Amino acid sequence: MLLAIDSGNTNTLFAIHDGQKWVVEWRIATDPARTADEYAVWFFQLLQMQGLDFKDISDCIISTVVPQSLFNMRNLSKRHLDVEPIIIGEPDIKIGIGVRTDNPKEVGADRLVNCVGARSKYEGPLIIVDSGTATTFDVLSGDDHFEGGIIAPGINLSVKALHEAAAKLPRIAIKKPEKVVGTNTVSAMQSGVFWGYIGLIDGLINQIKDEDRRAFTVIGTGGVASLFEGAAKAIDVYDPDLTINGLHEIWKLNR
Repeated sequence: MLLAIDSGNTNTLFAIHDGQKWVVEWRIATDPARTADEYAVWFFQLLQMQGLDFKDISDCIISTVVPQSLFNMRNLSKRHLDVEPIIIGEPDIKIGIGVRTDNPKEVGADRLVNCVGARSKYEGPLIIVDSGTATTFDVLSGDDHFEGGIIAPGINLSVKALHEAAAKLPRIAIKKPEKVVGTNTVSAMQSGVFWGYIGLIDGLINQIKDEDRRAFTVIGTGGVASLFEGAAKAIDVYDPDLTINGLHEIWKLNR
């Protein structure tokens, strides 16, 4: 079985593929100080709940945008699973797409993995919108090259900033408000955050299309992407498994 680990700034996803499909996924808060042994205790207990064991894991692939976490996740794979992991971003690892940017080495592993996952399912030039700690917009050409994109603050960062910077504004849950104009502080904040991000997403996608006349397919993914489904008119399809599917494709290319 393949263990795929995707470590973001907020959460880390562990997913297991049995050769046919993804059988289970777990999430844990990203903590760069968490040791390999702490990961192992948590992971072992979850495996046991699924009737699995460390010996069932034959392969491992890791993608992370948190360099401090990589050492411990690598040790989890090597010491506890007895598996040499594939690490996205290492020089000898093929990803199957090219990178046309000023400095290809600075492109986040998560963005490239998303592009690989998108390419495995969708044709033509693509725009991938990933809503997580940051909201990223990535352009993949029809000839399989990452061409660049946009990085904006994530919706949760906006909520946190409002609460921390304004003394009387509470921390709110993110949800689609019943109407645009709020009649109290919470509903007004929810409207500003939710519809503000819909405007951000639709506006930036339309800007990309105005600047580049190619016929793009726009894919939404990420932890909070489902909130925008049906509201962000510029997104054509939502695919919550884009990242882990990208990891699976890269593993197949390098195994």
